[in-house]
Amino acid sequence: MPKSDLELEKAQVMFKLARKNNWGHKYDRLEHFKRFQNLDIIIKELSKDGWILTYKKPNFTGISLNTQRKKEIIDFIVRKMPHIRGMIR
Repeated sequence: MPKSDLELEKAQVMFKLARKNNWGHKYDRLEHFKRFQNLDIIIKELSKDGWILTYKKPNFTGISLNTQRKKEIIDFIVRKMPHIRGMIR
């Protein structure tokens, strides 16, 4: 898969989290993101970069955006998906 497609999918995953206001300890289940084909790679890379936080629970895994990296995350999403400018806070 081309790197640009993977970057777009990363932006889409983070946009979905931001739209649902999943920052910090407010997380969403990983199973709600199964439409993304490269989800395992995306989660691994974003976790390594410190942009998302993962929560391992007994029955599921949760993910949320890192509030300490909020400005970087929003800039990345807007750069990859310019049509959504102004929709994230």
